[in-house]
Amino acid sequence: MNMKKLATLASAIALSATVSANAVAKDTIALVISTLNNPFFVTLKDGAQKEADKLGYNLVVLDSQNNPAKELANVQDLTVRGAKLLMINPTDSDAVGNAVKMANQAKIPVITLDRQASNGDVVSHIASDNVAGGKMAGDFIAQKLGEGAKVIELQGIAGTSVARERGEGFKQAAAAHKFTVLGSQPADFDRTRGLNVMQNLLTAHPGVQAVFAQNDEMALGALRALQTAGKSDVLVVGFDGTADGIKAVDGGKMGATVAQQPEQIGAIGVQTADNVLKGNKVDAKIPVDLKLITQ
Repeated sequence: MNMKKLATLASAIALSATVSANAVAKDTIALVISTLNNPFFVTLKDGAQKEADKLGYNLVVLDSQNNPAKELANVQDLTVRGAKLLMINPTDSDAVGNAVKMANQAKIPVITLDRQASNGDVVSHIASDNVAGGKMAGDFIAQKLGEGAKVIELQGIAGTSVARERGEGFKQAAAAHKFTVLGSQPADFDRTRGLNVMQNLLTAHPGVQAVFAQNDEMALGALRALQTAGKSDVLVVGFDGTADGIKAVDGGKMGATVAQQPEQIGAIGVQTADNVLKGNKVDAKIPVDLKLITQ
């Protein structure tokens, strides 16, 4: 083999080694998610994964299973796994403070998704305007039923910023439209809990005209309870715009859902992480648009 061919071969080997090294040296970013037992958060994770693949990051996803202790253990795990940045979707806005502070101590920048953290240093928070969404749901009920409607509210997990904000927006609409709020109880963003809580509230308040559930999973549980009780004339409004929620609206079973864009929240999270790691300035709050989906 002549010298020219040897030089070309050596150059090709060197290039290949550089490509391999770059492939191995992908920066790792982490996503700690409240639960993957909810289609909304699965879609958020998928959006983050797609964007991470596109931008060339290795994304580690850990499920906290709605347990703040598990969430803290997940973050502890990531501090020793070499994650360059942490995106966290909190199980509870107050409880997550310890996890955020742990990442702060390890000098790992933190971005919160969908739910805020009450404590610790966060470089950016990416979420829908949940207060506006709660108000949007209440305004839709008033548009359909008029002033003074008799309404039941199913709340999400107490202690999450999302439940507080959606509740606040709905409260504003309820006051503006003089609703009679017959009951307002937590059903933990869960379909089965939504069914059980709604059954109990129906027994106490058979004259209910509308239900606002702070997510689609609870709305679908409430819908099942109403169907079982033979009440087909109660207006149900959900929140999130999940595939099952939109299907129920399209089928005329649910009145509306306030649609978030979880895939966008995940994707924007990774784009923001990319900017932080490149030393670019990012906004402290990044809003993601909402839309009301009706039949």
